[in-house]
This record gives sequence, C-alpha cells and structure tokens, in this order.
Amino acid sequence: MSEGYFVRGLAVRVGDRTIVEDISFSLEPGEIVALAGASGAGKSMSAMTPFGLSTGVASGSAMLDGIELVGLPESELSRIRAERIGFVFQQPLTALTPHRTVRQHLQEAAMQAGGARPDKAAMVAMLEAVGLSRPEERLAQYPHRLSGGERQRVLIAAALAHGPRYLVADEPVSALDAALRGEIMALLVRLCRERGMAMLLVSHDLAGIEHHADRLLLLESGKVAEAGPARQIATAPATDYGQRLMAATPRLSEPLQSLPETGEILLEAAGVHVHFTKPGWRRGRIDAVVDADVTLAKGETLALVGGSGSGKSTLGRAIAGLGPMASGTVRWQGEPLPPRNRRTAELRRLIQPVFQDPLASLDPRWSVADIILEPVKWLVSEAYRTEQAQDLLEEVGLPRDFARRKPASLSGGQAQRVAIARALAANPAMLLLDEATSALDPLVADGVVTLFDRLQRERGLSLLFITHDLALARRTAHRIAV
Repeated sequence: MSEGYFVRGLAVRVGDRTIVEDISFSLEPGEIVALAGASGAGKSMSAMTPFGLSTGVASGSAMLDGIELVGLPESELSRIRAERIGFVFQQPLTALTPHRTVRQHLQEAAMQAGGARPDKAAMVAMLEAVGLSRPEERLAQYPHRLSGGERQRVLIAAALAHGPRYLVADEPVSALDAALRGEIMALLVRLCRERGMAMLLVSHDLAGIEHHADRLLLLESGKVAEAGPARQIATAPATDYGQRLMAATPRLSEPLQSLPETGEILLEAAGVHVHFTKPGWRRGRIDAVVDADVTLAKGETLALVGGSGSGKSTLGRAIAGLGPMASGTVRWQGEPLPPRNRRTAELRRLIQPVFQDPLASLDPRWSVADIILEPVKWLVSEAYRTEQAQDLLEEVGLPRDFARRKPASLSGGQAQRVAIARALAANPAMLLLDEATSALDPLVADGVVTLFDRLQRERGLSLLFITHDLALARRTAHRIAV
C-alpha cells in the first residue's frame, strides 16, 4: 500500500457549476501542504470534498494510503475519516456541541473508530498535549465557558483523540488574535512533527503559511495559479495574483498612509466599568473592563487593540449602548448619552455597528433590501424602499440588483458590504467596527478597508475599529488604544 495522500486532476461541481478544476498535489507522511487564495478560490472545496464533507461532487482522483476516495459511498468515507483523519475547523464555537462538556467531546472523538472510552488521566494528557491550562478543571466545562483560543485547543485535542495519521485544518486560526494565531499554528506544526502526521492546511494568511508549511498551492478561481516551496511563494510570488494577495496583507514594516483630517471631539467615555456574574452556584464577579477612558473626534479612526478576552468588544458595545455598563459616563458632543433603551431614535442612529461574521449578522429569511433598511423602515415609504436600498448598495460598491438577493447567495465580502450599507442607512456619525475584516481574506479585507476610508472621507464618519491585528490598526487608524 502506498502511504500518503495523492490528488490528481481533482474537479468539484456544485449543481451545474464547476467550482474546482484540475487540482493536483501530494501529501507525504510528516509533511505540511497549504492551500491558499482569496475567498471563492476553491480552497475548502478542494480540501473537504474528497472526504465527503462538502456539498460538492468530486471527480478525478484522490488516493489516501492506496484507497481511492472519489466515488466511495458515505459509509466507507465515514469509516476512513474515523480511522485515519482529524479535522480542525475555523469556528470552534460552532464546531463544538454547546450542550456537551469537554470530557464528552473527547470521549466521543476517541471512540469514533471503535476505541475504548478514555479514562480521566488520558483526557487530561490530551489537553496537556495541546497546551490547555488547568486541564482537569476544563473537562467539566462547556464550550461557552472557554475563550476562542481555549476552544480551538479543545477542538485540536478532539481531532487528535483517535490518533489520526492525517490532519485537515480549514482556516484554524483566522478568527484568533495575532498572538494566539502564532501559538496555535506552532502547536499544530509541533504535533505534526512529533507524531509524524501529515497536515493539509487551508489558509488565506500568506504570512503565517510562510513559517509553517513545507509546500504551498496558490488557488485562483478553482485552479492552481502557482505551486512550490511555501517560503518562496509567500515572500516572492511569481504571479500577479500572488503579488496582489501579498500586497493586501497589512505588515508593520509598510510605510504609513495619509489619513483624513479630524475635527472636534464627538465622543468621550470616562471610567467605563463592565462586569459579569460568574456562572455556577459559587457566583462571584468577573471584571471585564475596568476604568476605561476613550475619546473619538469627528472623522477620526481609533483602533482598539488587544488579545482575545482583553475586553475590546465589551468596551465597544458598552460605549455604543449595545451591552451592559456598570458605571462610567459616555458623552456625545459634551452631552451625556442615556442607556440605549432610553435613547430617542435620533440618538440611537448616531452609532451603528458592523460585526465580525457578516453572514451571521444578516437575517437569512430577508431580502438584502429589507436587511439594509431595517434600521429606518418606519421612515421609508414602500414606494421608495427598494430605490433607497439600491442607492446604498451602489455606495458600498455592489450592483443595484443585489437588493432582491438573500444572504445565502452572497460571499463573505459581499455580505459585509451589505452589513455596512445597513449601518449607513441610519446616516450615523460613528461606526463601531467589531473585527469587521478578520473573517475575510486579504484581498476582500483590503477592499473593505478601502471602502471604510472612502466612506469616512465622503461622510466625515468617526470609526471605532476593534481589531486584534496591530498591522491593520497601524495602516488605518489615527490613534491606537491597547
């Protein structure tokens, strides 16, 4: 039997559309191969379809340890997945079952190939292997009690619980802050090297791939644009497409860009304190934000930067009136802002949010026009509703006929532009951008950042930009608060 994973002439169709065409690569034992490219390039489809984990239909050849995967019935694919492969997904909170403890996740994963139920010592060892602190305590916890990095470590432990020979990691770190991204990728690489596992890594982060993959395939529109050593392509791509991807990735070494002029102070937050009650019978209190002071001027971008769990989003939501605030004051042009439930419509429209996961923030049952005009539907007559939504779509760089679409037909970048159009519908003075580009690939994220810059100049908007990307903050912000 020939060991390794060998893909030859792989094509993937969804309905009558060809999503992936003529993809070929090999993955030897102990090797790390990365599939990179912009959104819609076919990375995840190429990685997941041969294993039966996508809506696509594969053709061509995908041989795993001498077994042809293409055309296998689901029962056989399920057995092969359980015996030989571990999967690490992008969003650990949705990949983990919310009503199951960490212990139950590890037990299920370890037993999927017919193995014995692991004892407590074995599960503690699994969590220690992925660097999770207080492993005995974690076994009884549910996913919502863990931070993003902790959930990702649990997901990796579950993926490795049955001793797989191959690991498929689909954007495993894109939703994490910079420090955690490095830690999790270093952990995955170390585990592969120590255990002799091979890893197929799907990522749009060229800078991260450069240090962690052996070989790289750069995909564009479902085809291989270039392939070769990861470090060579990530640092000096030969194709125009690769060069555009690299240029769109913010770097701390790039020269500073000119930013719009700022005006008088619009928003002043002083002594903001937010706390939450601990779950469980012992109770107690978690101080999420303590005595935070923030000012924001007209036309200014303030980047709020910090690691996962540092309180960035909690502070931003408190300032915007979208979350609790135990104490402190928020003033708008010198006047105190009351809690959101006591604000007039005029005060509520001043600050509008744009969230991290664009598709999750849009109601899947509504048309794009209804979504965009939701904040002001009581102000817009039926006759002019579609026309106003189309004008806003045009302003954010989308075709006017998108007004009739549903969110399911939008890409991540298109969905985020719709979310921005919805925020603009209320004619706000300030946007709260909560990790508004972290789920997007570099090209799409660069386009969205450019859109924010244009809207800020044209509308005089103030932006509170919550991000874990220090290079992006340096590129876009007048000031940074850590």
